[in-house]
Amino acid sequence: EEDFDSFRNSKIPPLRQTIIPPYCDEEGLEHAYKGRCRAVISGRGCAITIRIVPLPRSVYECLKSKKLIEGCEDDLMMLGKALKCSNNESTLTPQSALTALLDSLDDIDSNGNALLEAPVLYKGRSVKAVCSTNGEVYIPPKEENIKDGEDAPENVDGLDEYNAVQECLRTGMDKEVCDSDINDALNDADAIALDKWRQDMRGSALAGFQLAMRAGPLCEEPVQGVAVILESVEIAMRDDSTKQFTPAKELSGGMVVAALRSGIRCALLSRPARIVEGHLKLTLHSSLAGLGSLHAVLSKRRGRVVTDSMVDGTDLIQVTATIPQAESFGLSPELLKKSSGEVTAPELVFSHWEVLEEDPFWVPTTEEEREDHGDLTTASDSDALKYIRIVRSRKGLLVDSSKIVVAAEKQRTLSRKK
Repeated sequence: EEDFDSFRNSKIPPLRQTIIPPYCDEEGLEHAYKGRCRAVISGRGCAITIRIVPLPRSVYECLKSKKLIEGCEDDLMMLGKALKCSNNESTLTPQSALTALLDSLDDIDSNGNALLEAPVLYKGRSVKAVCSTNGEVYIPPKEENIKDGEDAPENVDGLDEYNAVQECLRTGMDKEVCDSDINDALNDADAIALDKWRQDMRGSALAGFQLAMRAGPLCEEPVQGVAVILESVEIAMRDDSTKQFTPAKELSGGMVVAALRSGIRCALLSRPARIVEGHLKLTLHSSLAGLGSLHAVLSKRRGRVVTDSMVDGTDLIQVTATIPQAESFGLSPELLKKSSGEVTAPELVFSHWEVLEEDPFWVPTTEEEREDHGDLTTASDSDALKYIRIVRSRKGLLVDSSKIVVAAEKQRTLSRKK
């Protein structure tokens, strides 16, 4: 309980991608915090809470094959503890964590992503009907709008339902805790809201997940290795003269798709971002005199030598290496020029995808970092940010300026020689 509260209420500085344009232009980014986002549908007639967590490749393969795979135990235990698949961590096993994930699995795609539905949502415990006078769900006020010494209002429509949903988030993916409270019968409004979610909104949420995974927020490229958990739903309801509850506002499928897509993109921005780059496998032959220049070129282009062996009957060495696809342009002419023809032209084939462990938005903060890199707004030597800018520029998207202009409003007049 104390760890959960400290995690939710910590005042650490926000991630840079949430405060610099064009990445902070996502609608609803103010509702995202540490991988969770409360996606509010247009008109405020409904709110869907989602959570984003990394999905290791080994766990994805287990979900795809629906069985344990050798070497995935540590990743399953780590993910099971993060999602709280068991109320008692001492009884959590890789098999029980996999069973809990499979029971909640809604969809899985080919890029390593999965859509999960929390047991509290599937059982209807976190589906709340908000009977408000204005037909809207509760929206928490921003901290800057609350004056010092003034408490937040208590008697607000939808506040009780909002607090009840926040309490449900503590249970995580533990199915036993949800089953222990299933005896509490839902009231008429919550039952109608649950039926609305299952029949009309659940399929649209799946479409929103697929759209969000197709184009991420950094450079509109497919997302890989992400698990999206649907946690709760709040629907504004009203009762007519016959005491029949109906949704206060129209909730079409397109509105749910757009809201969930924006919510997932905002949740992705509220977690540390990394890009995944393709690597090529290159095979070539080199003489002993050309090895020095070969390794120099590969090192400059972030390549790694996998194997090198002598070719029988010759004095040539067969070298197999991997190199990022973005660094492979112009490789063959540079190798021939640097080695003076001692290296053959490389043969390139696709090898694998690999995460570039580099924060695109890192800036030096400590004195030692500033001495090494200078006092920069963004790290100028960041390969990840360079790739993001190149891709966004090629697609015609807004690009954050890589140049810092001190006085951009001043006009420079060039003198002409007569």
